[in-house]
Amino acid sequence: MLLEKDNIQIENKGLTVGKVKDQIQLFEDGLPFVNLESAATSDNGILKLSNDEKQHLIELFDVRRNENSILKFVPASGAATRMFKSLFKFIETFNPEKETLNAYINREKESNLSLFFVGLEKFPFYGIVKQEMKRYYADSESFSTDEQRLYFVKTMLDSDKLNYGFFPKGLLPFHTYKGHIATAFEEHLFEAALYASSNNKAHLHFTISERYKNIFDDEFKRIQDIVERKTNTKFYISFSYQKESTDTIAVTPENKPFRLEDGSLLFRPSGHGALLQNLNEQDADIIFIKNIDNVVVFKYEREVANYKKALAGLLVSLQKKAFDYLRQLENESITENSLIIIAEFLSNKLNTKISSEFEKYSKKYQVEYLRTKLNRPIRVCGMVKNEGEPGGGPFWVKDESGQVSLQIVESAQINKKDKRQKDILKNATHFNPVDLVCGIKDYRGNRFDLEQFVDPKTAFITMKTKTGKELKALELPGLWNGSMANWNTIFVEVPLITFNPVKTVTDLLKPTHQIK
Repeated sequence: MLLEKDNIQIENKGLTVGKVKDQIQLFEDGLPFVNLESAATSDNGILKLSNDEKQHLIELFDVRRNENSILKFVPASGAATRMFKSLFKFIETFNPEKETLNAYINREKESNLSLFFVGLEKFPFYGIVKQEMKRYYADSESFSTDEQRLYFVKTMLDSDKLNYGFFPKGLLPFHTYKGHIATAFEEHLFEAALYASSNNKAHLHFTISERYKNIFDDEFKRIQDIVERKTNTKFYISFSYQKESTDTIAVTPENKPFRLEDGSLLFRPSGHGALLQNLNEQDADIIFIKNIDNVVVFKYEREVANYKKALAGLLVSLQKKAFDYLRQLENESITENSLIIIAEFLSNKLNTKISSEFEKYSKKYQVEYLRTKLNRPIRVCGMVKNEGEPGGGPFWVKDESGQVSLQIVESAQINKKDKRQKDILKNATHFNPVDLVCGIKDYRGNRFDLEQFVDPKTAFITMKTKTGKELKALELPGLWNGSMANWNTIFVEVPLITFNPVKTVTDLLKPTHQIK
């Protein structure tokens, strides 16, 4: 299927022919649905901390934080386009000469649009847009109310005006303070000072689209002095981009390589699972992972930070135990009783299902078995009560070899035509807010190669179109889904206050994004 010129194109992208052939094979074979064993719940895989336990873990982390290098890793490459989906449609389809705004909202059943205009003056960009609107439409004061609203949105989104739909989400006005408007990028810095800093230094790494690098740099220069002064913290910001070598080949519905008009192969970005390579290049003892749009106004930041510190305290505590046990396993004279204690730690604290045959293994194989299970990256993940948000959730999953483990699973990975699987999904009580604290080093201080802990069978195949033709696209296993399938995993219940994403522009009207 591949020509000589294809091989050159593949190698120029930093891919190998073998890897591309493996991807085509995945299209051929199809990808299996995950096999849910049960939902992870408060009494079955999700830890619920008492106030005393939470306080103890916060104090433990505060005592230990300056001994560790800490990084906050923030996926931030998305443009804000989807935030404004209903507003883009409004510009294209509303004509104030033919109908009223209310008639349009009722006809289109656009409740989001109605909410947008009701809360208009509470948006952090309201003053900016009004000012720009006067510049672009000098006579706008004479417009009817409906016309003013249309031209307000046009000023926000038109590519020759403010062009907010082009902006990365992290650089849009998010929060209004007295005399100051903050972006999500800025809020991540203030937040990092509270929990993701050590020795008054905070390192943050943002994965962004390369085209945004200069505006992120400019924003950091604009706010650096004030944020450093207010937090008494020195900030070190780094950026990386989704690598071309993580793109995946597209195929026709018949699983043949999809070719563009010039005969070249079509490759597509492969989803947030591609960021595993970016994460793999980081070097820190503790890494917090949180999405760019999940921030709060300052008055809620300390409460959010306390839960982050509790998760990190749990990571530090479990990791210390795991490292102690791994050193014990190096001792040839380790006792049978010690091996049982280590197996119980894996089972009770790291949610590892120990083989029922374990006690029959030879001592040498028991040691090797426990070492393999223990010597892995570790992640502590906050989980919130399910409030109907779309996205992944925590489940016990059985793999092809019969091993059961805790996983974060997207609903697209579940076979909803299977009644048992559908019932398990329906009984799920919690939701994944992308709230992770990770340990990516082994007990000797060496970084794990995170690529070794991926389950490649958890990739996604989706149908797309290009130039009017159907194609199949492949997304790599998600960063916190299949990319971390073989990590040691602990789920902890955290409150809804820790989950404040801005999926649509009207989410900025929620209390956690408003000062008053």
